[in-house]
Amino acid sequence: MITPMKLSLFPTLKNYKKEYLPRDLFSGIIIAAVSIPISMGYAQIAGLPAVYGLYGSLLPILFFALFSTSKQFIFGVDAAPAAIVGAALSTLGVSFESSAAMEYVPAIALFAGLWLLLFYFLHADRIVDFISTPVMGGFISGIAVTIILMQIPKLLGSPAGTGELPELLHHLAEALAHVSWPSLFLGLLSLAVLLLGKKFIPRFPMAIAVMAAGVVLTGIFHIQDYGVALLDQVDPGLPRFYLPDFSQVDLTQAAGRGLMVAVVIMSESLLGANNFAAKNDYPLNDRQEILAYAAANLASGTVGCCPVNGSISRTSMNDQYGGKTQAVSLTAGIVMGAILLGATGFIGYLPVPVLTSIVISALMSVVEGHLAVRLFKVSRQEFFIFIAAGAAVLLLGTIYGVVVGILLSFAAVILKATNPPRYFQGIVPEKEDFYDLGKNRFAYPVKNVLIYRFSENLFFANIKILLEDIENSLQEDTKAVILNAGAVNSLDITAADGLERLAENLKKKGIRFYITEHGENINEQMRRLGIGHLIKEGMVRRTILAALHDLGLKEPFPLDIPDNEKELLKRKQFYSLTPEEEHSMEEFAWAFGPDAVNEIEKQVTYVVEQIHGISDLEKLSEAGLEEKLDFWHSLGPLDEDELLRRLELHIDDFPPQVREKSSLVLSLIERRRRMLRIRLLKEHPHVQEHLKLKQEILERRLEKQNPEGLRKLHRLEKEEQISGSPDPF
Repeated sequence: MITPMKLSLFPTLKNYKKEYLPRDLFSGIIIAAVSIPISMGYAQIAGLPAVYGLYGSLLPILFFALFSTSKQFIFGVDAAPAAIVGAALSTLGVSFESSAAMEYVPAIALFAGLWLLLFYFLHADRIVDFISTPVMGGFISGIAVTIILMQIPKLLGSPAGTGELPELLHHLAEALAHVSWPSLFLGLLSLAVLLLGKKFIPRFPMAIAVMAAGVVLTGIFHIQDYGVALLDQVDPGLPRFYLPDFSQVDLTQAAGRGLMVAVVIMSESLLGANNFAAKNDYPLNDRQEILAYAAANLASGTVGCCPVNGSISRTSMNDQYGGKTQAVSLTAGIVMGAILLGATGFIGYLPVPVLTSIVISALMSVVEGHLAVRLFKVSRQEFFIFIAAGAAVLLLGTIYGVVVGILLSFAAVILKATNPPRYFQGIVPEKEDFYDLGKNRFAYPVKNVLIYRFSENLFFANIKILLEDIENSLQEDTKAVILNAGAVNSLDITAADGLERLAENLKKKGIRFYITEHGENINEQMRRLGIGHLIKEGMVRRTILAALHDLGLKEPFPLDIPDNEKELLKRKQFYSLTPEEEHSMEEFAWAFGPDAVNEIEKQVTYVVEQIHGISDLEKLSEAGLEEKLDFWHSLGPLDEDELLRRLELHIDDFPPQVREKSSLVLSLIERRRRMLRIRLLKEHPHVQEHLKLKQEILERRLEKQNPEGLRKLHRLEKEEQISGSPDPF
């Protein structure tokens, strides 16, 4: 996270490569040339004389390049802020290009810059994190279509349109009623040449060639005499520094409109910059971008211009002509300064339809039709979100489009979370793992067991779906439900209460319940949310296999196969399970996290208390220790083995009447340990070396944790010469 003290200036020029220079210079010249008609037109929409659009394409763009981390983005006088400012003047009853307008407009630009500076300190760049790709694509496409609709009347010989879609269509209808056919012909011809050039010779500066042709046509044929509009003449000279007379400005109105403009600039520019950064695979510091926007608008206000914004159309041109760094902006600013100083004469020869066709050509590539097609094929839901985001910009304007876009992004998240992928799982004979019963023809459920996978975080909006899915699938012969929570990374309190309710309901029906496959963090959340008792009660196991084994099921697991398919399937061993996959102290640590050691000690204390409550230990030796204790089902064999070994270390802590028969107690414990080893070797004969290693690791661990207790135990074992079945090791 960047702080003001760590800002880097001209960040895109660091490690600059000389091979970038030709393209950056060339693209900068094109951007400066194209900015002439665009910025002059939008300055007039904002209520200023046209020349102020050129002023806004000099100092502000240089300040933007000073801070921007975007390698391609171009800043300047643009549609959305100009339209908001123009509408504000109309609301206030201020005449365009009047002395009052000359005070209000730069005041709004200055306030916009101050608001953006505040957004920078507040880390408001995080807004981009809440915008999905369909929303961003729809938003950018909506802006592009809006600007195209604004520009089309200029092809017809009328002024540019303003407002949202209804106003734009109304203005277009009026323009169609008064078409200037020479203007339309020249504009369409220029557009056709530009599109063909983009397709067949994309690196050729067709925009400059078309502009030059327009100047030649004006000079030779005087096309203005045929109804073709030309740009206004501009007097030479650089802009002067200017501060508005705030005593002549309603500060509340200026600050309020400045806030609205700042939100639009931040949202539209961040979305656009991120879109181009993603397209061309380079990093972007969103927070420093806001600082760049603030600097550009403060600079714009000090030269008497309107608020400036990221330009989608000019950035698209920069992308087309291969600009690599903000050297493009520096070049464009310097070229604009040179034009203002001594080359403004040709501006009055530029045909408006030609320049309009250049803008429309650039914007056509910004409309993300390819993304719409892709979304339509792969996700209708996201396709409609794309369309809705674009329509919101067209119908409601940029600022409301941003709000709708964020709401749509949240809606997409909620829709996904409340209708997650989920399915019941089974086994495909002769294959490992568990498979979706609905998508695998030869996947069969484990008999009397429901294995259910839920692929989303559990929270208040989707826990009901999980509960209903499981409850609606229970059969009279269901003996267990196993929840595969491998995709669950978080729980809220509503989900925790729901799981607890499910466990209680299943228990009343005599159905075992397990939660499996999840990460340790879920166990920690369960403890924090008050349902840690499910872990202690053996309802939480590390794997589905551990849960199946805890049910007493062994490979090959009994499958629920229809009678007519049994002859087709000759089942083999499901697959061999190695102890580390299911039965190890790691599972105990996984289940209880940082409390694992304390939990083991609690279990030991509990066992001691139970042994103390047994009246006749001699008779117990006939049945075995496990027959009298009620907690073994929650532990795997190696977990239990370590617990028993720890129990032996506490032999001196037993009550006197138990300690008097310590030899018998140790004999019972060792008998149980040998039984566990024999069972493991019988089921998995290939893991003998592994079990020896595990035993050695356990002894080293205990020696480190309780060296004195282990030495006493070894001495006691030697003295008593504990007898029993031959050790399988």
